[in-house]
Amino acid sequence: MVFPLDSVEDFSIALTPEHEMFRKTVRTFLEREVAPRVMEIEESDEVPRDLLRKIAEQGFLGVGIPEKYGGQGGDHRMAVIMGEEFCRVLPSLSVYFGTNELFTTPILLYGTEEQKQRYIPPIASGEKFGAFAVTEPCCGSDVAGIQTRAEKSGDKWVINGRKAFISSSDVADYFIVLARTYPPPDRKLRYLGLTFFVVERETPGFRVEQCYNKMGLHGNHACELVLEGVEVPDENRIGDEGMGFLYAMETFDRTRIGVAAQAVGMAQGAFEKAFQYVHQRQAFGVPLAYFQAVQFSLVEALAKIFTARLLTYLAAKLADEEKKEYTFVASLAKFYATEAAEEVISEAINLHGGVGVIVETGVERFLRDVKITQIYEGANNIQKLVAYRQLVRILREKGQIPEEVAKLLT
Repeated sequence: MVFPLDSVEDFSIALTPEHEMFRKTVRTFLEREVAPRVMEIEESDEVPRDLLRKIAEQGFLGVGIPEKYGGQGGDHRMAVIMGEEFCRVLPSLSVYFGTNELFTTPILLYGTEEQKQRYIPPIASGEKFGAFAVTEPCCGSDVAGIQTRAEKSGDKWVINGRKAFISSSDVADYFIVLARTYPPPDRKLRYLGLTFFVVERETPGFRVEQCYNKMGLHGNHACELVLEGVEVPDENRIGDEGMGFLYAMETFDRTRIGVAAQAVGMAQGAFEKAFQYVHQRQAFGVPLAYFQAVQFSLVEALAKIFTARLLTYLAAKLADEEKKEYTFVASLAKFYATEAAEEVISEAINLHGGVGVIVETGVERFLRDVKITQIYEGANNIQKLVAYRQLVRILREKGQIPEEVAKLLT
């Protein structure tokens, strides 16, 4: 009944009145400050700096960051609630939270206390922004195949390479950069030899090049980075040399929960627009909602949203409880929520009819936005593979799969 979890209690979401109070606070802010400016941001592909300052002043950028480092504290469930609410209104804003989390997570997990004190508080306050530079023109899902190199020179590292599709990189002040510091011992262990470094924006030899004109998530830019002879001190190395791949995977395990929340918020936003429209629009003398086919579409969409939301919140709760099972549940949530959201949004456009494809209606943009969530932080086919392998590893540790079989499968 509960396999592969241990107890029916593991399926509890366990939200609190504090979570609901926080959700209402976020909703109020978004309706007041963001909703009136959505079309302006969508058309200009720019988020005004004054809006980012207001978001920072609310403390939203510090959610999930320990109070010790200037954050608001809070758990994964709180971050999921915030991401969902932001994406219901303007998905691109949530990317700034996501890239900050990608930057701060490896530092909080593996960084020194000096690194935490130096880099985390400015991110939490909104004074600075972070980015996560892993993907390269050659390599997306194949993280172990990256070509950026870092060579030791005295007490410094010299980094050379290019990064691609790096979200928030045009506004980021700090970058986590993954580089190869020594060759892997063999093909099977090719993930060894990669190392994380913090590179600050003004470091000589580092520059942000072209930003892509992408289909969705307008207001947040993905750009190319160039590193030519970039020197960073060894104190900017995150964790142990050669373990960067494993650190990256641990980071993605946590942050992909936020991607699932993004998708749920987009689906919710599109559904609400469709629900309102079919009860106002008249056809053949009656509201569209009078027709059974429309009623079926709405109920089917709502079932998908509920399922995706519960799976996403479950992943967040398991992560809050530091249960190993959260890793494969997070992958399940990421691929299911993003695919379900695409279906819901597509049907919402259909229910709008001709006006559904009109930009001013404000529903077609969700379809452009959600497609990106199916690709970044691990494309969905990769998520299915990751979920299976994580599940096998956990079951091996529980003694439910023989060691030799688990090794073959993972």
